[in-house]
Amino acid sequence: MIPSAVLATAVQQEGSFFFPVQASTNAARVDDIYYFIFWVSLVAFIAICAATAWFAFRYRRSRVGMVPEDSPHHSTAIEIVWSVVPAVLMVAMFWYGFVDYVDRRTMPEDAMRIDVSAQKWAWSFRYPNGAQVPGVLGTIGDNQDPTWSKSGLHVPPNEPVVFRIMSNDVLHSFSVPSMRVKMDAVPGRYTYAWFEAMTPGVYDLYCTEYCGQQHSQMLSKVIVHPSRADYDSWVASQVIEKEPSIAYGEYLYNLKGCVACHSVDGNVIVGPSFLGSYGSERNLADGGTVTIDENYIRQSILDPMSQIALKPDGGNYIGVMPAFQGQVDDVDLAALIEFIKAQNTQD
Repeated sequence: MIPSAVLATAVQQEGSFFFPVQASTNAARVDDIYYFIFWVSLVAFIAICAATAWFAFRYRRSRVGMVPEDSPHHSTAIEIVWSVVPAVLMVAMFWYGFVDYVDRRTMPEDAMRIDVSAQKWAWSFRYPNGAQVPGVLGTIGDNQDPTWSKSGLHVPPNEPVVFRIMSNDVLHSFSVPSMRVKMDAVPGRYTYAWFEAMTPGVYDLYCTEYCGQQHSQMLSKVIVHPSRADYDSWVASQVIEKEPSIAYGEYLYNLKGCVACHSVDGNVIVGPSFLGSYGSERNLADGGTVTIDENYIRQSILDPMSQIALKPDGGNYIGVMPAFQGQVDDVDLAALIEFIKAQNTQD
């Protein structure tokens, strides 16, 4: 479980008008660069608008009795001012931004590494001890764990952590605003990001690259533990035995992102609900029917486009589910089937 003190800290944290709380060692520098660019731009904008308004008023055509005034054809001093001052400011913006960019793109040596996987529409995280944890926990009878004790991205405090980021389907983007980190998850390659968290607490994690129908629901949390010892204890508790059981099936239901599309309470999200589905008849988009048995579930996981179901209202479910061929083995499939069967026996 996550200590209540950590959750209390998260509630108390407040950011500025522009940014959430500064929770990483890099956050202050990012904010300083932003404010420098913002205030320079604002002052320049006001000065230009004020000068435009003044000249428009001062030299308006309707001015009675206006006599054209002689104007200088050239002013070296003015040209130096409006060329050199902006150039110095632009170089300063580039330099400070470039220094921070290089720092963000240089992964610290010997830092802990956590693998971040993205797929429509869920996150999952793999830790150095092999434990895999879903981004959001959906459980039987309770669709979210309020303490984030079994889900989310967990990190120790005051220690750099490198994230190896990958996507299983389309472009996603790993974004933790409080840590001032954002990096695309690109299919077919690894991308990397890192931060060093300072303050224990719970922080928002978003996908900030539009990735389809449930993009806005692709959310998770970053949990910064109060100490390295507390983090190590939590990671050790997340190793789950791989066996064809309901418990392992529920774990995979969350880890593989099934929770993002298939509810266990009867609500239709993107795909059919698992509640009471096993053993029932299902109408297919091609006009046929099929009994939802173990073979049908297996086929639907490995090749979901082969048997697209009809909605209760007669429409088709959108064919967006990725194929899990090669991503799950026979034990995983058996566990998921047991989990789906269990949804017929809920109270």
